[in-house]
Amino acid sequence: SELIRGFLLSGMPCPSSCPPGLLALMAPGLALMATFSLPSQAGDRRALPVEKPPSVKGRTLILLDVNTKSPVRIISENFLSLQLDPSIIHDGWLDFLRLEQLVFRANAQSYLFAQSMVAVTKHLVKLGLLKPDSCAALKLGVGVLGLAISLFSFPFAVDIVRSDIALDKQKGCKIAQHPDIMLELQREKAAQMHLVLLKEQFSNTYSNLTLTARSLDKLYNFADCSGLHLIFALNALRRNPNNSWNSSNALSLLKYSASKKYNISWELGNEPNNYRTLIGRSVNGSQLGKDYIQLRSLLQLIRTYSRANLYGPNIGRPRKNVIALLEGFMKVAGSTVNAVTWQHYYIDGRVAKVTDFLKTRLLDTLSDQIRKIQKVVNTYTPGKKIWLEGVGATSAGGMNNLSDSYAAGFLWLNTLGLLASQGIDVVVRHSFLDHGHNHLVDQNFNPLPDYWLSLLYKRLIGPKVLAIHVAGLQRKPRPDRVIRDKLRIYAHCTSYHNHNYVRGSITLYIINLHRSRKKIKLAGTLRDKIVHQYLLQPYGKDGLHSKSVQLNGQPLAMVDDGTLPELKPRPLRAGRTLVIPPLTMSFYVVKNVNALACRYR
Repeated sequence: SELIRGFLLSGMPCPSSCPPGLLALMAPGLALMATFSLPSQAGDRRALPVEKPPSVKGRTLILLDVNTKSPVRIISENFLSLQLDPSIIHDGWLDFLRLEQLVFRANAQSYLFAQSMVAVTKHLVKLGLLKPDSCAALKLGVGVLGLAISLFSFPFAVDIVRSDIALDKQKGCKIAQHPDIMLELQREKAAQMHLVLLKEQFSNTYSNLTLTARSLDKLYNFADCSGLHLIFALNALRRNPNNSWNSSNALSLLKYSASKKYNISWELGNEPNNYRTLIGRSVNGSQLGKDYIQLRSLLQLIRTYSRANLYGPNIGRPRKNVIALLEGFMKVAGSTVNAVTWQHYYIDGRVAKVTDFLKTRLLDTLSDQIRKIQKVVNTYTPGKKIWLEGVGATSAGGMNNLSDSYAAGFLWLNTLGLLASQGIDVVVRHSFLDHGHNHLVDQNFNPLPDYWLSLLYKRLIGPKVLAIHVAGLQRKPRPDRVIRDKLRIYAHCTSYHNHNYVRGSITLYIINLHRSRKKIKLAGTLRDKIVHQYLLQPYGKDGLHSKSVQLNGQPLAMVDDGTLPELKPRPLRAGRTLVIPPLTMSFYVVKNVNALACRYR
């Protein structure tokens, strides 16, 4: 199961109306999220060699080895998950989720992120994109917006994780067909609504959204047809005079869902640290914990959900006041939730610049947040799973030609590496499709750079994280110019779901933020092994701003609405030095290492 987050829609499969194309994309992404784990940066902390003056060329050789005996971390098979933005309800895209293009793209991500769309399952399995035992998840999150389902009104989040239903038993999923004119009208409507939503964000005033029972049915159908599991965040803003949670609305929703036999997991609210802005009064951690205990009691009263998973509290960036809220929550309800959740967005999307994505200090802000969250969680519930349940390059919807460009991939790939190496179990990417510019697929259903990056990650990266060891040889070292921070290397066991590589193989992924190429010589257990290179670079004249990418020199694009291109590696001869071009991201599968840590699942 993987999570795709948008509305707080984590790992949510496409409804029966989802286009097969999109489903394929989401599904692979989901599978990718679930089957790959990032290499650890926590291995050897020795400084890397220093960079040479411009007059000295090619004199820095980095020696790289990996500890193949045992993993330093094992993350969830659903590690990489996606989110659907709640704006799809507001701007009308909800009714188009069953489009063939969307269904297929979601399905493709399902293998990457997990297995999602079922409508195109046979085709995808034939392509080798999906496996019957793959997992995917999609999260639908509405954030702080007010929503209503038929009788109920609530802000909500929805997560979808792959269900255990066998693919061949999933019935009744139909792919929608809409005339081109309807799609054009929908795009115009969505563009107008985008301006409305931006205005609401900037003014910090939000209008309610109405989610009818039929809308909930569409969302669940999308999840079920995609083989995903839905996680739904109930409205926590309905409060009694004593500031306790008013659960009457939630109870109506739970009863309706149970009557339909919907298999759903649950959350309560979103970013509780912002409630004062929304309803004029805050909720402290202790009260929030009591609210979660109340929700757990409600779930236990309903037979369908007596054993349902519960996640939270989905706090924002862990500043001092937010940490205090989390501590209060963990004291009261730490044992009540199945995983502790929080969110992180790197940059204010209204002021971001392309150079921001190259700053190592920005990339490292997440590491400090992880430590803060882990310290609190391990104090009260040692060993409790932690999820980053909402992450994106920029807030406020992002910026066109920036947060949806090649440059944003540096943040995304480094995020995956840091989280995996520090033991975060699941990450939910915001988002698959939405009104802003943080998404993986644009409104013409074209995959964006982070989509292809996520797809490769799903295909190549397994859940076992390995420690790396780095050393360097150079002349005239200059200690003031250490290159470690700008050359980031992670290692995992290669995904077990990728049958192109035998068990025991290792996958490296490397981020080169330098404006010069770097050379890496594989040493130790990796020496003299055949390597497959997957080098991602921007395609076209826009450079880092490009919305298109090339793999090993070949541009990546859908062959048609239902067919992904073949992701061909470039074989490198045994013992060859890896040459990493400047400002690039790449994956290297080291074949036939027979690593003890990677032989068994």
